[in-house]
Amino acid sequence: MTNATHPFDALMDITARPPNVFVRGEGSWLWDDHGRRYLDFVQGWAVNCLGHAPPVVADALAAQAKRLLSPSPAFYNAPSLALAKALVEHSCFDQVFFANSGAEANEGAIKLARKYGALHRNGAHEIITFEGGFHGRTLATMSASGKKAFAPLFEPKVPGFRKALLNDLASVERLINGNTVAVMLEPIQGEAGVWPASDPFLRELRALTRARGLLLIVDEIQTGMGRTGKLFHYQHADIEPDIMTLGKGIGGGVPLAALLAVERACCFEHGDQGGTFNGNPLMCAAGLAVLEQVAAPEFLKSAVDAGLFLESELQRQSARHGLGEVRGRGLLLALDLKLPIAASIAAQAFEAGVLLNAPQPDALRFMPALNVTRDEIAALVDVLDTILTKIGAARCVA
Repeated sequence: MTNATHPFDALMDITARPPNVFVRGEGSWLWDDHGRRYLDFVQGWAVNCLGHAPPVVADALAAQAKRLLSPSPAFYNAPSLALAKALVEHSCFDQVFFANSGAEANEGAIKLARKYGALHRNGAHEIITFEGGFHGRTLATMSASGKKAFAPLFEPKVPGFRKALLNDLASVERLINGNTVAVMLEPIQGEAGVWPASDPFLRELRALTRARGLLLIVDEIQTGMGRTGKLFHYQHADIEPDIMTLGKGIGGGVPLAALLAVERACCFEHGDQGGTFNGNPLMCAAGLAVLEQVAAPEFLKSAVDAGLFLESELQRQSARHGLGEVRGRGLLLALDLKLPIAASIAAQAFEAGVLLNAPQPDALRFMPALNVTRDEIAALVDVLDTILTKIGAARCVA
């Protein structure tokens, strides 16, 4: 047995991290332990929808912490009731189950669909998901995901997930059989490089699943809570799914997630689902504060305007430097670099004081706070332009 000799050594090494330790955040900015400031266009992978340390979340947490932290999920508590009621009122769903992470919410969605199949579809249990999809890192959600890097890991996988192609309705139809109970997808595949399901495809998928008696599950862990310009992405396509999962932005930085379903799909029996911290009043108080702010029409309009400005600036950079398309919607966007240089750009941006995400070798993903300013977007673009200019000059010399 060895003892850790460096503070970093006590943490399991599960991802590459720079040696900087972040100690403070405010809005779109982070400060490390050396006092250096960074402009954050990752925001915890679309988690901090109101930016870092938003006062409304801090105030809600402080007030609730003085009242009640966790009475046990065996009892009702006021913040969870209020947040559930608000989510139902803002969506097409009838009931809510709260969880701690998006993966846990997706596990719940998978369980709910399988329970529905057991009760109403002669034991049907298969769920059609999509190549490139990402639903979490539990065994079942990794199995549901279409991420190629997951394929050789943690075998044997959980069976029962067949993979279709995004925006290809025929590929979905071919996979439907007597064992199929549901279709599950992200409206925008974030980890794959920000690939959207088109609105017509979502409408066709809703019609197909209705016609075949299947549940439609939308994983809105990354797209929900105003990220794409509406409170929930499915509203862009004017459809009503049967099940939706939320995570990331719903807590504005605290661990909170939710599973929502229409009444006919709410078939859990006592003991089927639960969790020690699920629906605790501390996290639900934060979630309620976030929802009240994000759902305000003027806030969503401001987020839409910021997204359009960011999109136009990225398109300008693409034209200037001979890059590819700008994909996505609202404030979930990707810039196609056409070359495997994303990691290098992200590393150079970090050195310049900007945090960027490279989900794929040839793509950068942008997930700023929903209240990001035009000046902050302009500052990002200036850094990106400088890096791309330097890369282009180096390529010309080579």
